[in-house]
Amino acid sequence: MAMDIRFEKVDFTYQPNSPFEQRVLFDINLDIPSNSYSAIVGHTGSGKSTLLQHLNALLKPTSGKVFIGDRVITPETSNKNLKPIRKKVGIVFQFPESQLFDETVALDIAFGPKNFGVSEEESARLASEMLELVGLDDSYLERSPFDLSGGQMRRVAIAGVLAMEPEVLILDEPTAGLDPKGRKDMMDMFYRLHKEKGIGIILVTHLMDDVAEYADFMVVLEKGKIQKQGHPRDIFNDVEWLREKQLGVPTVTEFAFDLMKKGMEFSRLPLTAEELSEELLPILEKRQVLSDDE
Repeated sequence: MAMDIRFEKVDFTYQPNSPFEQRVLFDINLDIPSNSYSAIVGHTGSGKSTLLQHLNALLKPTSGKVFIGDRVITPETSNKNLKPIRKKVGIVFQFPESQLFDETVALDIAFGPKNFGVSEEESARLASEMLELVGLDDSYLERSPFDLSGGQMRRVAIAGVLAMEPEVLILDEPTAGLDPKGRKDMMDMFYRLHKEKGIGIILVTHLMDDVAEYADFMVVLEKGKIQKQGHPRDIFNDVEWLREKQLGVPTVTEFAFDLMKKGMEFSRLPLTAEELSEELLPILEKRQVLSDDE
């Protein structure tokens, strides 16, 4: 499944030509690689949520063009035929469990496909399959979503988005409010979907550790403008710049950067715990040999 998303000179203004006019995006040029795991980071008010809503045409640009697969969205695009885009690009909003409403888990997950004309039978099959994908078994199908734990409710809500069989999944701070284990399980689940099902992921987050661990493309937004875009490794290499922008640095990178300042040499700045141990092992082995020789 290949689906490119591209922004060309996109501006967006809320309530244009009114006293409440507010420009939020400025000259956005962006190419989100097909099948990538992309991360969009920035402070509150940087325009992340507005950008996110352009990714499946919930908002249309005030000027410029957004290319979603083979569709071009311009300020003049009619709202009529946007439904197919919303099937291809699924959004998991913050606290998606607040959007659950049906009396059973099965009906809730099947709601979207049925709405798109999928048969009763096929919708039921999808509900069962997607529930399994998010790590819950069939015994949950007939339960009320409101009898589940917060983490389980979130998984059901995500299964509902997956039941639309999107090619791209947009995650808006998907682990907000979960405990550390719940967070890690949830992030591993999305990574598995990306790797095994070939679903493109676009993650909106302020957690740099998640970006370092999972993403292969990264966009930094500030006050509605793109400040940097590229591979997370290249962006995280500029630790001073990230600190200056108060964006935070992955925990491991921060630690390694401080070690480098104290004279330790790495072949590359590590982003994850795994990379740090790979870098430290030869150094420690070398030290061990030297101390054995003394």
